[in-house]
Amino acid sequence: MPVFLSGVPLHVLVVHAVVVLVPLAVLATLTIALWPAARRRYGWVAVAVTAAATVAVPLATSSGEDLRDRLAPTDLIRQHAHLGDELLVFVAGLLVVSAGLVWFDRRVRSEAPGAARRVPSRPVTIGLAALTVTLAAVSAVQVVRIGDSGARAAWAQTHYVAPRHEGGD
Repeated sequence: MPVFLSGVPLHVLVVHAVVVLVPLAVLATLTIALWPAARRRYGWVAVAVTAAATVAVPLATSSGEDLRDRLAPTDLIRQHAHLGDELLVFVAGLLVVSAGLVWFDRRVRSEAPGAARRVPSRPVTIGLAALTVTLAAVSAVQVVRIGDSGARAAWAQTHYVAPRHEGGD
């Protein structure tokens, strides 16, 4: 994977996919976890968005590692890389659990009415929904932490000055 694209670090471009897709996946999975009608109608769409977010995470971490290898090592960069490495576990977990929730919901609804169920559906659905909500919350918090640490790593040495007004102000 190239490190730069037209002089811009590829990581800076790729990370925007994560910044958009992970929060979108969080909102989508929260919706299907908490609203059964949305789960029935849009469950697989939410899972597809979460899958896209899951794919974007290793692309961002890989491009970030390539960029990190070209920068002077700092504690801020190490912290950012460490946090970034953790995100895939949470987002991949969110993908697995939300897919399980949608699949199980479809399976339960497709059973013949009055048929004896081997697994009580309500506790399983509630458990999967609770796991989805938990992983969505952790994924959202982690994206914010990673973004904050990345901004600190990129901008920590930047000092701003008051704007100078030129002209007759």
